[in-house]
Amino acid sequence: MDESRHQQGTASIPNSLKHLRFQSSYQHLRSVFGDDWFALKAESFARFFGTPTFLIGQTLIVMVWIAANAIGLLKFDVYPFILLNLAFSLQAAYAAPLILLAQTRQADRDSASTAADAQHRESLAQENSAQLQLIQQQSVQLIELMKQNTALTEATKELSIKIESLTTDLHRRIAKD
Repeated sequence: MDESRHQQGTASIPNSLKHLRFQSSYQHLRSVFGDDWFALKAESFARFFGTPTFLIGQTLIVMVWIAANAIGLLKFDVYPFILLNLAFSLQAAYAAPLILLAQTRQADRDSASTAADAQHRESLAQENSAQLQLIQQQSVQLIELMKQNTALTEATKELSIKIESLTTDLHRRIAKD
């Protein structure tokens, strides 16, 4: 992805979602089940099946159902609780496809996220490689500058020695006169 396209893509992302900028190029992907009201509600309902709230609630309803029919408070589903079995079968008939739908949608999101992560890692690797190359170039330049500095230091030393020699010679001549 070129830099201008990347900057245009990240410019439209709110600051609170900047950490997801590499996933933004996959936002155009639609779930195989769509993102309409039904698909979103079906997925949230399927996710609710695995929560403690659902499991505790269902357990309480079943216990009340069995207790009410067993002790004779209600007699609409006496032992062997055929209506309760029918309710569980109906629940299972709808729960299984809804759970599969939620898993498929999550797999789609995971796939897009994996691709975005791979792209991010590749981008980091390219940037790292470019930085290493720049560091190598700068190291070569630094070594060259250090050699030049050493040569200049040696030249300065030689010139200082010559100046000292000339100064001493000049003082000696002036002192003779």
